[in-house]
Amino acid sequence: MTPDSLFQIASAAVLPGWLALALAPLARARCVAIARIIAVLLSGLYVSLLVAGLAGEGPPAGAGFDTLDGVRLLLSSPAALLAGWVHYLVFDLWVGSWEAEDDALPHWLLLPCLALTFLAGPTGLLLYHLLKAARKLRT
Repeated sequence: MTPDSLFQIASAAVLPGWLALALAPLARARCVAIARIIAVLLSGLYVSLLVAGLAGEGPPAGAGFDTLDGVRLLLSSPAALLAGWVHYLVFDLWVGSWEAEDDALPHWLLLPCLALTFLAGPTGLLLYHLLKAARKLRT
């Protein structure tokens, strides 16, 4: 499979997990489990991409995590960029499942957190914690 087709598959595969989290009040434990199963399956894709990248040509000279240019080089191939994307998809979905499982907010307040976590991971997590803290201050 090409990196482009795997990108399409991975990007579509997370959508049922996010839908399950949006529907969490109907069956919270089951919906969280669905999202987490999808995240774990996509983790398998991530590991296979990582292993294939390391077994192939490996990262280009100068690639690494110690400088911004090193990270740019690390993600310079389509396969490495795809692995990075899948990494984002998995972790954002896992964070969303934690937000839903935590059950600290009414669902109508959780939904914008989930949407932002899906679209801009840390932004949704920050909103979740701010709303959770604000609710604790009120009580």
